[in-house]
Amino acid sequence: QVQLVESGGGLVQPGGSLRLSCATSGFRFHYYAIAWFRQAPGKEREQISCITDSPYYEDSVKGRFSISRDNDRNTVYLQMSRLKPEDTAVYYCATDFTQACPLKDSNGPKYWGGGTQVTVSS
Repeated sequence: QVQLVESGGGLVQPGGSLRLSCATSGFRFHYYAIAWFRQAPGKEREQISCITDSPYYEDSVKGRFSISRDNDRNTVYLQMSRLKPEDTAVYYCATDFTQACPLKDSNGPKYWGGGTQVTVSS
């Protein structure tokens, strides 16, 4: 059974840092691209980062966020630094069992985790 479980969210002040984790099971983790998405209130879900052998970043997080993967632990991490109030969102990890980043809607259905809330506020 495919599972993705996010953790590490919370409340942080502007300029602070958080590290999110996406623990996976039920598939050959090291074969596939894993992406991070986020959805802010009233906005569409957006893909912000993705990793296969190399990382992809959406422009708004480039230089502030860093994605990595541990193939021994079947886990992907998102290190977030210099956080801004506009980073407030529910963060999700996902895969569609393809091997290229970013994940495309045309690839077919995605498997999602349940999300973790990140709130950036003073």
